[in-house]
Amino acid sequence: MGLYESCCVIVLYFMFLLLNPQFSCSMSCTTQKFTNNKLYEHCNDLPHLNCYIHWTYNPRNSSLNLAFAATPTKPNGWISWGINPIGTGMIGTQSFIAFKNLNDTIVVKTFKLNSYKSIVPGELEYRVWNMKAMYSNEMMVIFASVELPKGMKELNQVWQVGSLVLNGTFPGIHDFQIENLNSKGKLDLMKGKNVNNALEDTMVKNRNIHGILNVVSWGILFPIGIMIARYLRTFVDPIWFYVHVTCQISSYIIGVSGWATGLKLGSQSKGIIYSSHRDFGIALFCLATLQVFAIFLRPKKEHKYRFYWNMYHHGVGYGVLVLGIINVFKGLEILQPESKWKLAYIIFLSIIGGIAFILEAITWIIVLKKKPRKSNKLHDGQNGRQQPLTS
Repeated sequence: MGLYESCCVIVLYFMFLLLNPQFSCSMSCTTQKFTNNKLYEHCNDLPHLNCYIHWTYNPRNSSLNLAFAATPTKPNGWISWGINPIGTGMIGTQSFIAFKNLNDTIVVKTFKLNSYKSIVPGELEYRVWNMKAMYSNEMMVIFASVELPKGMKELNQVWQVGSLVLNGTFPGIHDFQIENLNSKGKLDLMKGKNVNNALEDTMVKNRNIHGILNVVSWGILFPIGIMIARYLRTFVDPIWFYVHVTCQISSYIIGVSGWATGLKLGSQSKGIIYSSHRDFGIALFCLATLQVFAIFLRPKKEHKYRFYWNMYHHGVGYGVLVLGIINVFKGLEILQPESKWKLAYIIFLSIIGGIAFILEAITWIIVLKKKPRKSNKLHDGQNGRQQPLTS
């Protein structure tokens, strides 16, 4: 199997991992069991922060029995689930927050989130009973029963995780990544479903598409295209050129699609700005566009400006390579997927880096072997006198 075929297999395998839903989550609420043998009629995998809610609603007395399970950002962090009676965001939420106190005992307390800077401990607007918490296998669970207003058919739910508990009594501020900011939705008490806002669903979909397209484009295809130009010309000239162009144009088309979804995400995420990721993306798009269209200005080999065009082409190409890989890692930091995705990409880079190292050595061996042969043709083997170049 040649280099091009091997690279294609790697790309297809990586795309399979990204797109296969079996790899998208490591746990489901249907597989969770509680040590106290509590059972609930419904359970939902919440769309952000790897959180889960188990619940039973009794319309006769408007009671909601629930178990909220989540893994805090750090072992000594906290988890939270609440109901917002006045809106869909954090402000106004009546919240249950579980954490470990100074005695290393898991506790759950109620808080009112009056503003982003005002979190007040105290009783909720709803009657609450059977409130407790447990900690098992690095996951915290909040158990509670809540009396809801009569006739309520759905509720606004807000959930969150954090890494810091102040003096063992008060939750510290949580992260402000996309996952944290979007951890909200509606719970349909009649149908037993977690109802998400349509715009939020679109944003999640666009975010995943944006990430996949850009990883495949700038993070995978573009480096492979550079390797093709660097090493295949020694073995399959001029086929390498057409393979190289095909690979890079494919990378550019996919990358532009990913860039467009990034612009769409920016327009949908008012107030959420990732300056460095955005700036790297703009620079990457501009350089890649110059690189692609420079092919139409490519001088012939014997032209006096071909040397300078080669310098430009190589310099911009390696610039796109570096910017692309850096921005892939910046994107992973923003999206915060499971650690296996970042590890998979690092492994991929290590593999192609190892292949490049081997091919670089082989290429130099071939080049160095060819040089003495050319030199010997210029000398007479018997007396060592240089012969005319026309001989």
